[in-house]
Amino acid sequence: MKKTLILLALMPSVAFAHTGHQAGSFHSGFGHPFGGADHMLAMVALGLLAAQIGKRAVWVLPLTFVTTMLLGGMLGAGGMPFPAVEPTILASCIILGALVALAVRLPLSVMLAGTALFGAAHGWAHGAEGPVNGLAVYAAGFVVATALLHGLGIVAGKAIPALALRLTGFAAALAGVTLAMAG
Repeated sequence: MKKTLILLALMPSVAFAHTGHQAGSFHSGFGHPFGGADHMLAMVALGLLAAQIGKRAVWVLPLTFVTTMLLGGMLGAGGMPFPAVEPTILASCIILGALVALAVRLPLSVMLAGTALFGAAHGWAHGAEGPVNGLAVYAAGFVVATALLHGLGIVAGKAIPALALRLTGFAAALAGVTLAMAG
């Protein structure tokens, strides 16, 4: 089961999650993070990072991401601007992957601030591309999907040896750079 989840997360997909969605559908909200490699990479990389750091980071980093993602989603749905949202999303892939690859141990407060910024950016994209009606159901879908992707990263981060974890972080950062160069 664990290997299947990892393989599914690594399957190629559209580079950016910018497609239309059914009004108010949990399914469309759930599918949004899986519709773009940029979202999947960042969310799994955050789980890898949380597992690598351990202790409180295992729950506080994902919780911070999801909470600020919801706030960002409300801002995006409300039409509030978020300058450079796409570069911020791509930066999240690169930076989170690099932190894992280099096994960097920043203070938790710094990690939480970066996580909050990245969560808000991803949420803004989800909200801005969300339905006009039924946004709460749609948001529930992208929250569940995000939590599952974080969980996948945590499970993988705890299951693989430290060197493989760092190589996975490197692959995520490299994929983020590739997406940035393609865009």
